[in-house]
Amino acid sequence: MLFQLIARNLAPHKVPLAGIVVLQFLSTIATLFLPTLNADIIDDGVVKGDLDVITSLGMWMLLITAGQVVCAIAATYLSARLAMGVGRAIRRDLFNKVETFSSREVGIIGAPSLITRTTNDVQQVQMLTLMSFTMMVTAPIMCVGGIILAMAQDVPLSGLLLVILPVLIVTIGLIVRVLVPTFRKVQRQLDDINGVLREQITGISVIRAFGRRDYEAERFATANGALTASQLRAGRLLSLMFPTIFFVVNVTSVGVLWFGGQRIDTGDMQIGALTAFLSYIMQILMSVMMAMFMFMMIPRAAVSAERITEVMDTEASVVDAPGALAVDRLHGQLAVRNAAFSYPGAQNPVLSGVSFTAGPGTTTAIIGSTGSGKSTLVNLIPRLLDSTAGAIELGGHDIKAVSLAGLRGSIGLVPQRAYLFSGTVASNVRMGNPEATDEELWEVLETAQAADFVKEMPGGLEAPIDQGGSNVSGGQRQRLCIARAIAARPSVYLFDDSFSALDYATDAKLRAALKPITRDAAVLVVAQRVGTIVDADNILVLDEGRLVGQGTHAQLLENCPTYQEIVTSQLSTDDEGSRA
Repeated sequence: MLFQLIARNLAPHKVPLAGIVVLQFLSTIATLFLPTLNADIIDDGVVKGDLDVITSLGMWMLLITAGQVVCAIAATYLSARLAMGVGRAIRRDLFNKVETFSSREVGIIGAPSLITRTTNDVQQVQMLTLMSFTMMVTAPIMCVGGIILAMAQDVPLSGLLLVILPVLIVTIGLIVRVLVPTFRKVQRQLDDINGVLREQITGISVIRAFGRRDYEAERFATANGALTASQLRAGRLLSLMFPTIFFVVNVTSVGVLWFGGQRIDTGDMQIGALTAFLSYIMQILMSVMMAMFMFMMIPRAAVSAERITEVMDTEASVVDAPGALAVDRLHGQLAVRNAAFSYPGAQNPVLSGVSFTAGPGTTTAIIGSTGSGKSTLVNLIPRLLDSTAGAIELGGHDIKAVSLAGLRGSIGLVPQRAYLFSGTVASNVRMGNPEATDEELWEVLETAQAADFVKEMPGGLEAPIDQGGSNVSGGQRQRLCIARAIAARPSVYLFDDSFSALDYATDAKLRAALKPITRDAAVLVVAQRVGTIVDADNILVLDEGRLVGQGTHAQLLENCPTYQEIVTSQLSTDDEGSRA
């Protein structure tokens, strides 16, 4: 899975990949050739006192060293660029995939986990790719070449390798085997700590308001401590590796010098050959160390690749149907027929048997208790979720039979949680219509009752907006989001409890200003306050996912007990508020 992921993203870069292999090959061959030249200098130059040989071979060593350095630098540069390209491609593919997910897929995987997979997991694969180019190509060439050249210097002494290499490989292999589950655990705990941190940053005002700083600090400390413990375990295992390697290296050096010295004493070996042999033994062991270092990285990268592939293999539940009708915009009546929605594995549906129609120029209101399915019903219309039963039509077309781009281009949604993006007032409102002029922006801001406070902001339309709209109030956020929806001039407006942060006077002004703007569009309003929807052409009353009433305000007061309870409870609350 890991190497398939890397290979797939390396496929478009065959030329630079071939260049890296060639450069690494030349660099490694040059490194392997240097000890042989050094041995010749000692045996043919120093021992015999031949200065010409020393000078000539010394110049060759300098030239080869310079070539080796140039090749190594070029290979490292290309490797870094290619590894960064692989990381960029994986992040791009992950982002594009997540963009297709509905709320269902995001909820199953989890937003914190998606963030970790797009950042830390990709970084692990990217780092392995870089190390593969700089070490994995070099290690086998150096190991095989070192063995051949060591045997060329002295075959009997090369027998030490038959003992050294298996011991080194088996020892490090056992350590790597234990590391795999540890690294998998570390990545899961990174998800956990990201989740806790994300919650705490998002809900910092709630934490402070309820005096829960100590509790949340302890909660974070628990997640942080678990991650630290796992990383320490991995660190302890890794710390065993290098002492083991250096112990084998030092024992090998002693063995080479001991047996090599005896062979020199008997005249079977020369001093230069022993020096070269020792260098080759070190190069062989260093190549094994590089390979083992790669094997240390592979387990963690493999876990990351599994997590990345899991996201890439997740099928989005909301996609364009085969042969979906490509439209720019749908116009006409919105018809919902026996719509239902259930989450996978849930015992009871969130919605069941909901039917209504909403024509252009009409306002349909949706009211009900918390958890009655109001927002779910609204999310079914732009296919943020797909209905699990029934049908929804817009302009005479089943919404599942038209392109998502065309469907969503026909709908202006103001979600329950008003969200603004970092940028300016203009950039946020222009999300509804990128071609809108400044005059058109002021018009929609006036309609949304947002023009007055925008004029007072430094810069007006170019006033900065922080991420999430944290530098404006809740009511201002809602009005800017409403302006964004109006700018799109959609065929259907969906206001999901979008007036809850507005006072009654602003609410009334906004609804009055919307009437001429929405005369050719269907308007759906989810509301908690009866006063917001009392003039609606049709009111839907939901209770536990079922449609228990439908009609005008007057009709529902006569024949819908659930609506009567809602009206009575709000009137009682208003009376208590006025007495207070």
